[in-house]
Amino acid sequence: MTETGLRLEPRAQGLSERHRAAFAGLPVAALSDCMGRCTGTRYLMPRHGDTPLVGNAVTVRTRAGDNLMIHKAFDLLQAGDVLVVDAGGACDNAVVGDLMMQMAQRRGVAGFVIDGAVRDVAAFRKAGFPCYSRGVTHRGPHKDGLGEINTVVTIDGMVVFPGDLIVADADGVLAIRPDDAPDLLERAVRHVEREKAFSEAVANDAVDRGWVDARIAALRGAGR
Repeated sequence: MTETGLRLEPRAQGLSERHRAAFAGLPVAALSDCMGRCTGTRYLMPRHGDTPLVGNAVTVRTRAGDNLMIHKAFDLLQAGDVLVVDAGGACDNAVVGDLMMQMAQRRGVAGFVIDGAVRDVAAFRKAGFPCYSRGVTHRGPHKDGLGEINTVVTIDGMVVFPGDLIVADADGVLAIRPDDAPDLLERAVRHVEREKAFSEAVANDAVDRGWVDARIAALRGAGR
């Protein structure tokens, strides 16, 4: 269906389980460093604890405080998917809660990323089911709005395409294009190894601090 304002597109395939698993355990901060430090969420918070999240995006754009199209998206969700909802950042009404979490768990869904509000956060914490949102409210959703499924959405300023790889931890959420994933994975692994080596140098009081003065000197020279 392609009617403007009510666009329901097929599910994008995304990365295989094997390729998704390669990103498990990689810090979002390390991936962000390798992506230019200029993308990813800033204001969405984990509502479930510290369990990380890796999965393929099924996207929904919905009217503020309305979850009709989110319910429709459940017809497409598969194991390993992440429900990514652009609710316009509105936090007056929650668009997902405990009951939708239970349905997602039954389908093997990896987690929720909601640019809007959620409720029943105690249930998310108890279940450890990954859920990132902009806000929390007890006010429930409406169910009479239009929307779009599996179209490009914006989550806290981050563009997300259907099928993107979603990686999230306590620091925030990143969306990665599937074609970019192999190169990014390789660079992120090297980045983590460098940081591990730096940590070992700190523990052994062997950090070379000369680069700080060298950088300041270079900046002074550039300003003259």
